[in-house]
Amino acid sequence: MKIALITDLHANAQAFSAVLEHARSQGVTDYALLGDFVGYGGDPAWVLDKVRELVSAGAVAVLGNHDAAAALGEAPTMRDEARAAVEWTHSRLDAAQLAFLRQLPLSVTVEDRLFVHANAFDPAGWAYVQGRLEAMRSLHATTCRFTFCGHMHEPMLYHLSSTGKAGEFTPTAGVSIPLLPNRQWLVIPGSCGQPRDGNPAACYATFDSLSGELNFQRVPYDVEAAAASIRAAGLPERLAERLLKGE
Repeated sequence: MKIALITDLHANAQAFSAVLEHARSQGVTDYALLGDFVGYGGDPAWVLDKVRELVSAGAVAVLGNHDAAAALGEAPTMRDEARAAVEWTHSRLDAAQLAFLRQLPLSVTVEDRLFVHANAFDPAGWAYVQGRLEAMRSLHATTCRFTFCGHMHEPMLYHLSSTGKAGEFTPTAGVSIPLLPNRQWLVIPGSCGQPRDGNPAACYATFDSLSGELNFQRVPYDVEAAAASIRAAGLPERLAERLLKGE
């Protein structure tokens, strides 16, 4: 079974479409959607409907902090740009779309795999896995061999050995990584809809549950069209600029 790990779509229809097309070309059979389907981008309804289609076909999906804020229509702790996008998003979603967001779980466990948006130690607190310390805290909080999470918009991989030795590295797209059986792993695929590592190409990853092979992927897409959608929605210009720069 080859799983596409897609997170932080952020209402970017162009990026999500390109990633789905690329995933099909890689022989993906299953999808895990790790939250933040809305916020920032100009096409929340389209993206959310596509997520709902995938979930109806068997995909895993979990709640992100932007999803929670949009569903409730509240974002008091967010920065001004994010809050403006969430408030606008809430006004553009219909009752069924909002209800879908509200019923999303914070985490899902399938066999030895944990899917969660932010972390395993406090999924509802939305704390970021910013480095090895938070990654180890997350891995210690679960018995699952694999943890797949989003929230951080840059691709990253962490591991914990059976003797307690921790490691981390920044992956290279397209290079297959064997996830060795004597370790726990925390995989952050990077953001599909708003990468922040200086490269505007969409991020996602594929995981083969039989071989244990992991591949981080980068997919070029029409960034200009995604930025134009943000501008057409009347959202802050800075949100469009960040897409173009990958920041």
